Amino acid sequence: MTPFKVGYLIGSLAKASINRKLARALVNFAPDELDMTEISFGDLPLYSYDYDHDFPRAARTFKEALSAAEAFLFITPEYNRSIPGGLKNAIDWASRPYGKNSFARKPSAVIGTSPGKIGTAIAQQSLRSVLSFCNSPQMNSPEAYIQFTPGLITDEGEVSDDSTADFLRNFMTEFQAYISRVYTVLPRPAEDHRARSAMTQQEDQSIKELVS
Repeated sequence: MTPFKVGYLIGSLAKASINRKLARALVNFAPDELDMTEISFGDLPLYSYDYDHDFPRAARTFKEALSAAEAFLFITPEYNRSIPGGLKNAIDWASRPYGKNSFARKPSAVIGTSPGKIGTAIAQQSLRSVLSFCNSPQMNSPEAYIQFTPGLITDEGEVSDDSTADFLRNFMTEFQAYISRVYTVLPRPAEDHRARSAMTQQEDQSIKELVS
């Protein structure tokens, strides 16, 4: 089986974000069966349904990147007991226009780090509620609320604490297993696209036969 294409979204737009460091560590620990690609959203304007008939270029590029992914990993900080506004804005773009929700039927996982002991727990619950509405099957266990301490993760994603490293490695292994389970009951996006294309070709042929 070809690797699953996983798009990961980092909730913070800050270049020195500790969640970006966490993301690099998770990419380092990802099994070979996961093909990890960051999906950025910093250039998106604020969403308005006025754009639904004609998305701006940044939004079209963003939607194309989401379409190419088969699963999503969200790595987010906690802002004011919720997710950052930029990430919520990105999810709003992803879910539009109506009937073109980019997260539907694609598995996801949520993780985050903060200096506080609750490690983004409340932000993650807020995000899970949004993803539930977006019809994304979510990995519910293991939960991952990481308290960031100085030197825990380097800019290159190297983890200094062995127990944290083991936990993050297991988290990614479990995510790969979860994606596999989801796609035992749902068609992989590429397979679904091929099936729909074949169905369309059959319909076209039937129409030609009817009118010939």
